[in-house]
Amino acid sequence: MVAPGPRRDLSNPGSREYRGKGARRATGPVVLPLAGCDLPVPDMPSGREWTEHERAMWAELWESGQATRWNDSFVPIVAMYVRITCDAFSGRVTSGLAAEARYYADHLGLSPAGLKTLGWEFERESDGMGELHTVPTAHSLDIDARRTRLTA
Repeated sequence: MVAPGPRRDLSNPGSREYRGKGARRATGPVVLPLAGCDLPVPDMPSGREWTEHERAMWAELWESGQATRWNDSFVPIVAMYVRITCDAFSGRVTSGLAAEARYYADHLGLSPAGLKTLGWEFERESDGMGELHTVPTAHSLDIDARRTRLTA
């Protein structure tokens, strides 16, 4: 007879199966650096010719603060995101692929919803007077203030 192993306890924070409300917040948010990731940018996957726009986006993503939480297993996922997103910008993507790009953005922490779900936030920046300010997320800014900033 084989022993059943540890009992799955969904209410126990020490259990691997724990999915309780606020489980991620118990240890606090993961703070991403404003300066981004200083690790070397990995090579793009082979098998196709990458455009200059795709190469630029690839480098930008791997230099972002979110990339500090990625490892080499993220290379194919980031490549798919780059490919689909660049195709979407050129109008050559189906609604299904656009939905897939949104899914990747959330799971890579590239959207406000993804940052929240993953429990990530950007580090606070100083205003030069010793006061720290949280870097605002897209949904926390007033739309008129954003328009003013972008058109100034």
